[in-house]
Amino acid sequence: MPINYRTPTVTSMGGRDGSVRSADGLIDLQVAVPKEMGGPGGKTNPEELFAAGYAACFHSAVKRVAADQKIAIGRSTVEAHVSLGSTDSGPGLKLASELHVTLPGALDAETAKDVVRGAHMICPYSNATRNNIDVKLSVTPADGNDYDVTVRQLTAK
Repeated sequence: MPINYRTPTVTSMGGRDGSVRSADGLIDLQVAVPKEMGGPGGKTNPEELFAAGYAACFHSAVKRVAADQKIAIGRSTVEAHVSLGSTDSGPGLKLASELHVTLPGALDAETAKDVVRGAHMICPYSNATRNNIDVKLSVTPADGNDYDVTVRQLTAK
């Protein structure tokens, strides 16, 4: 695979009860196990960092799809929730993600859903997680209603 970008090295010290720091110093965070998982909480955790990255990446994909299709989306936002749950079989935990897109400029629900579906096809996080974790997508267009964005098992072209 040709590489267009590679992050600086990010180092974890102490795992979920420690810190993460990037070689360029732009990331320098304390991490802790969330209270819901028996930890002290009060600090970020890997799931929050994943949610932040997915939300930002997906939002860029939404903006690109809308621009390519000349669709006005207004001051759009993307909210992400990442969950940890038990696997169907065996030990360990599994990630799941929910992304909610608000497109106040999109005039109709079908257009808004199409933008979100298109973004899901080109977002690198969506491509990395496709068929690996459950991803739930929803959108709120100009009418203010929330719509589920059902994504069939799509494969990147």
